[in-house]
Amino acid sequence: MSSNKNKYYITTPIYYVNDRPHIGHAYTTLVADVLARYYSLKLGEDKVFFLTGTDEHGDKVARSAKEAGLEPQAFTDQIAELYKQAWQNLNINYNYFIRTTDQDHVGAVQKIFNELKEAKTPKGNPAIYQADYQGLYCTGCEKFMTDKDLVDGKCPDHNREPEELSEKNWFFRLSDYTQILEEKIIKDEILILPEGRKNETLGLIKQGVSDFSISRESVKWGVEIPFDRSQKSYVWVDALSNYITAIGYPDDQVKFKAWWPADLHLMAQDILKFHAFYWPALLMALDLPLPKTEFIHGFFTIDGRKMSKTVGNVIKPDDLVKKYGADGTRYLLLSQFSFGFESDIKVELFDERYNSDLANGLGNLASRTANLIEKNDLPVKVELMEEKVENSLIENYNFNEALKEIREMMTEADQLIDQTKPWELVKSDIEQATKVLTEVAGRIVRLALRLRPFMPQTAGQLIDQFTAGKIVKGESLFPRIN
Repeated sequence: MSSNKNKYYITTPIYYVNDRPHIGHAYTTLVADVLARYYSLKLGEDKVFFLTGTDEHGDKVARSAKEAGLEPQAFTDQIAELYKQAWQNLNINYNYFIRTTDQDHVGAVQKIFNELKEAKTPKGNPAIYQADYQGLYCTGCEKFMTDKDLVDGKCPDHNREPEELSEKNWFFRLSDYTQILEEKIIKDEILILPEGRKNETLGLIKQGVSDFSISRESVKWGVEIPFDRSQKSYVWVDALSNYITAIGYPDDQVKFKAWWPADLHLMAQDILKFHAFYWPALLMALDLPLPKTEFIHGFFTIDGRKMSKTVGNVIKPDDLVKKYGADGTRYLLLSQFSFGFESDIKVELFDERYNSDLANGLGNLASRTANLIEKNDLPVKVELMEEKVENSLIENYNFNEALKEIREMMTEADQLIDQTKPWELVKSDIEQATKVLTEVAGRIVRLALRLRPFMPQTAGQLIDQFTAGKIVKGESLFPRIN
């Protein structure tokens, strides 16, 4: 474990460029952004490193590029740019966007392969070895499948029969790590959250883990294995190692040791196995510390149905931003349900919640308060008193509860206005009206300070507006949607 507790290194999965950015990608990345912003406020910006990026190699990418009439690199350039633009539109403030086609990453992956070639397992066996691989291969999933994975002899996700494939591969000897993996997970040396995912992982270990292929002869678009030019890296070493190559491994040891181990890997449930088994075992083979925490969140459905291009219910984050703005979208995605569990997004509630919580709620509170102050030329002064940044709800991933607390602060400020009626007070007692609205303005600033990780632009506007020498109404923060 790292002795450096005064830093926070957080990662999202790297997103596969065969898919355009959708609401699922946005959700994971937004959660990472909230945590990164929170810890930046708590520890200092230079103490936080937030990594995201794209996974750009593999047969599926090469085929998609060909269908698009492009070379693989040109194709991946286009898709990576879509992700960067989507995150910019959502005001995602990452430190580094890694692409697995980056030459620095490619060179680092090749060095990692050389290290694995020399590594030994806990049982003293070579960590990697060469053997024949024969099986049913689905190019859509980009993986070998067993008969039990198929439905009527076809891949259930792509509705086509997998191909019979036999070739020489390099394998990682995961089976030698079964016992030590189980021990470390039980002892929370790698903390898997929520607790149910930890139990799920231990159950999978009980069923037995198999060695896995880390190279392909048949894949042409990938990182060349330095000691075997007939082979290209197959997914795992290339993709998973982004978490360490992005922070300097293996060449920049000073930078690497400053940030590793990762404090949090965020991901959806479909890649639990690869992060809970493959990644820790690869790190042990490299004699590196394990990540501290892996948080695996569930999928969500859209209005009760699985998100799918066929159904036509795939939601693009850019479409939400165009309608609700960056902060409105951030709020709507994080406030609707508890993070971590399988949930259902009710799209029809977005307008309703936007209007009730933001347009009629926060926006109206700010507008009516500033209007009363400006209209009556009241000498309201609010000092910006920075509170100690400490929010256990955010640190425990209870984002919707943290936002609920902020809504309650907003409601209490509204109630204070309704109870004291400052629009009447100004006619009889200017001093008391000023006192009431100074209190309300102070409450708005305090809730804005808490809002910074979630809605950074709105929080900044509110703080500037209500700590200014002269408070004015300004434009509506959240125009009502009809």
